[in-house]
Amino acid sequence: MNVTIRLRFALLYGGLFLVTGLALLALNYVLFRNYLRHNSAPTWFKPLLVGYNSEPFRRTVDRRAAEYQADALGSLLTQGTTALALVVIAAFGLAWLVAGRALRPVHQVTETARRVAHSSDLSERIAHHGPADDIKELADTFDGMLARLAHAFESQRRFVANASHELRTPLTINRTLIDVATRRADAGDDIKQLGAALLESNRDLEQLIEGLLTLADSEHSVLDKTPLDLADVTEHTLKQKSPEADEARVALHRTLPPAVAAADPVLLERLVQNLVENAIRHNRPGGELWVTTEATGDHVRFTIANTGPVVAAHETASLFEPFHRLATDRSGHGLGLSIVRAIAHAHDGTVRAEPKDGGGLTVTVGLPAAEAVLAPAHRRRS
Repeated sequence: MNVTIRLRFALLYGGLFLVTGLALLALNYVLFRNYLRHNSAPTWFKPLLVGYNSEPFRRTVDRRAAEYQADALGSLLTQGTTALALVVIAAFGLAWLVAGRALRPVHQVTETARRVAHSSDLSERIAHHGPADDIKELADTFDGMLARLAHAFESQRRFVANASHELRTPLTINRTLIDVATRRADAGDDIKQLGAALLESNRDLEQLIEGLLTLADSEHSVLDKTPLDLADVTEHTLKQKSPEADEARVALHRTLPPAVAAADPVLLERLVQNLVENAIRHNRPGGELWVTTEATGDHVRFTIANTGPVVAAHETASLFEPFHRLATDRSGHGLGLSIVRAIAHAHDGTVRAEPKDGGGLTVTVGLPAAEAVLAPAHRRRS
C-alpha cells in the first residue's frame, strides 16, 4: 500500500486529536465520579427522609444512590465515546482537506518534474506564486535547477553543432585534395594507393562525426511525430542493404506485418539502418538475419537477430554505451547501438539486447503506436 504524505498527515492529526480526546474523557470521568460519590445524597437531605435512620431504608437509599452513580457514569462514557468518535472522524476529514491544500504546491512541483522527465522540455517552469515559505523556496530552487540544465543542454547542442561544422570543413577539403592528387596524370601507383588509404581514413572520420552529431541530436525528445509504418521503413532499408548482405553471404528472413508508430521519419530510418548495418557487420559468413515487425496494442516492436559471435549476457547492457565494442570486435566506432538507444528513448520507447543461442544477438525496440500517441493529442486540440 502506498501511504502518501497527505494520508500520514491526516492520520497524525486525527491520532493526536484522538489521544487528546481520550485523555479529556478520562479526566471528566474521574472528576464526575468523585463528584457523584460525595454528592449523590447530600448530608443535609438525608435526615429529612422519613425512616432514613432505619437500617433497611438506609440500605435502599444507598443502593439507589449507587445505581444512579453507575448509570450516570455509564451514560457519560457512552455519550462521550460516541461524541469523541464523531469529532475524531471530522478532525480526520478536516486534516485531510487542510493537508491536501498545504501540499498542493508540492504536487505541482512533482507534476512539473514528471512532465519534464518524460518530455525533456526544460523550458517549463513551476513559477509558484505564494508566501515566502518552504514550498516557495523549493519551487524556486527547482526552477533555478531547470534553468541551469536548459542552459547546459543548449550549450552542449551549440558546441556539438559548431564542432561538427568546424571538423567537416577540413575533412571535405582533405577529401577533395586527395581525390585531385590521385587523379593527376603523373600520379604513380604508390600515390594512388596512399590516396585510397587516406580517403578511407577520411571517410571513417566523417562517419564518426556524423554519428556523434546524430547521437547528440537524438538525445532530445521528439515533439513532431507522424504516423510511420515500421514495416515500410524496414523494407526500404533492407532493399538498400541487400547488396551488402549478399556480399557477406547473409541470408535475410523477414516478417513485416504493418506496425504504425508515431515517430520522426529521419530518426526512425536511422534507427532501423543502424540495427541492420550492425547485424550484417557482426554476422558470420554464410550466416542468417531475421527481421520482424509487430503491433501489440499501444506499442509496436521491431526485432532483429543475427548469427554473429557469442555475446555474454553481462555484456549486453554495455553494448549501448558510446564507443563500447566487444573485445573481439575492432570494426566500427561503437556508436551504432548508442544512437539506437538515444532515438528509442527520444520517442518514449525502449530497447533491449539478448544473447542468441549459438551466437549472435537479438535486439528488440519498442515504440508507442501512432494511434495511442496521436489520437489523444488530436482530441486534446479539438
